[in-house]
Amino acid sequence: MTIGAQRAGWMSTGLSWHEGRALLGAVSGARVHERAVEPGVEVGWLLHGPRRCTGAWLAGATERTPCPHHAVIDPDGGPTQCPACQSVDRGLALARDQILDDGRTYLLYLAWFGEGLLKVGLTAEQRGDSRLLEQGALAYAFTARGGLPAVRRAELTVAASGLARERFKSRLKTEHWWSHGDAAHRRTVLTAARAQAHWLLEGHAVERLADRPVVDHVERYGLAGGAPEAYREIAGLADGAVVAGRLRAPIGKHLFLDQADGSGPLLLDTRRLTGWTLTPVSGRPSEGLALQERVRPPEPDTQEALF
Repeated sequence: MTIGAQRAGWMSTGLSWHEGRALLGAVSGARVHERAVEPGVEVGWLLHGPRRCTGAWLAGATERTPCPHHAVIDPDGGPTQCPACQSVDRGLALARDQILDDGRTYLLYLAWFGEGLLKVGLTAEQRGDSRLLEQGALAYAFTARGGLPAVRRAELTVAASGLARERFKSRLKTEHWWSHGDAAHRRTVLTAARAQAHWLLEGHAVERLADRPVVDHVERYGLAGGAPEAYREIAGLADGAVVAGRLRAPIGKHLFLDQADGSGPLLLDTRRLTGWTLTPVSGRPSEGLALQERVRPPEPDTQEALF
């Protein structure tokens, strides 16, 4: 799979999920290209800089509006938009509570990212579970339904109770890929948490959802046996770098790429790829990357002390 295989010089817009499918996107001016992420497929991308702003999703728009300034952004990660595009992006405005109501129906969810990592959030009903897949939720349960103001108040109530948090850092999520219990445990935790959330939401102007199933994504992400025992995480990209390898199943916005030389997989957070101009390459190894070693931590010693 290659982005822009027939036309070089496409700018990556990263990975998104639509109707249960992970898609890698790229743009060239007004042209948009998307390709499904298929496990087992070889990829190879040569990066060209500078890294640029990907534009913004404007209110009412069905496609991303390109950055009118062609702004250069930080090559080492962080925001994928310039300040001007951030200020008009509809998704960011929603996250910052700058949109009080938009007439759409929203779902409150509880998402499980590992032991002790229970998140509460909201998503537009029309998006289904795309937001949960993009976040890399290992399991989730839809909990309530209603208009944006009511669901946002419900989210704040659940978060204020300490039952769940509104955010977890990406690094904390990936650290729980090695060990996450079994599906029955995840289902039990989420079922109990939803019942507690419903008690907290007594009197709120939302429809409490008691019969929605607990959905588990661990098998879909290829994490039934946990993450690889050891891998290298891509911590930085640069002009002239090559990202290559054989894809595993996507996990949220992350991709594991097995290396042809047997050196172990690389983990790419596709948000780092966003904004770079890509051209396809084949037969070249990954190079020019800043890497961090990641190794499964030892199991805690539960043996009682002898003395």
